[in-house]
Amino acid sequence: MEAEVKESDYESLIPMEDYLAAGVHIGTQQKTRDMLPFIYRVRTDGLYVLDVQSTDNRIRAAAKFLARYEPSQILVVSVRQYGHHPARMFARSIGARAAVGRFMPGTLTNPALENYIEPDVLLVTDPANDAQAVTEAVSVGIPVVAMCDTNNLTSNVDLVIPTNNKGRKALALLYWLLAREVAKEKQIQFSHSPEDFEEPEPEV
Repeated sequence: MEAEVKESDYESLIPMEDYLAAGVHIGTQQKTRDMLPFIYRVRTDGLYVLDVQSTDNRIRAAAKFLARYEPSQILVVSVRQYGHHPARMFARSIGARAAVGRFMPGTLTNPALENYIEPDVLLVTDPANDAQAVTEAVSVGIPVVAMCDTNNLTSNVDLVIPTNNKGRKALALLYWLLAREVAKEKQIQFSHSPEDFEEPEPEV
């Protein structure tokens, strides 16, 4: 196994091996200056590798932050397909709201729209793919929590969770763990497994 975990006495939320098995640490071949603090190293194939201890730390921070809000006032958004099911499961398990697939412009800014909503905080799978939601959240002044890969820009993100935000298993694990930790903070019963959060494999 590659040494993507820094040696320390750090006690993570789940075994570090579980993060690695889900590919949470596997970034892209691009990096941004914004994401440099979260990058552990670059592999020989050119892929940047995220520091999973940073991911673990940020999940704790994001859970505590989201737990300050009424669950019904948390909106989770995912345009990315592999985020659809995990985002819905996150919403269902803690009582939040989910908007997956195409994000209708004006959802957060146009009260005349049928699907208009006024959340207190936004959680997105990818600030690039979910740029419309992020832009609207910024314009109405609500904070943004985002799962960010090595190639993401984070200027409009208030709390970055560094992770592979493209992988099916990585997104399932991240959303499951975040939901579990928010549920713990809010004392909401939670009995799901990471597999419950996994988007089904596309049929060939």
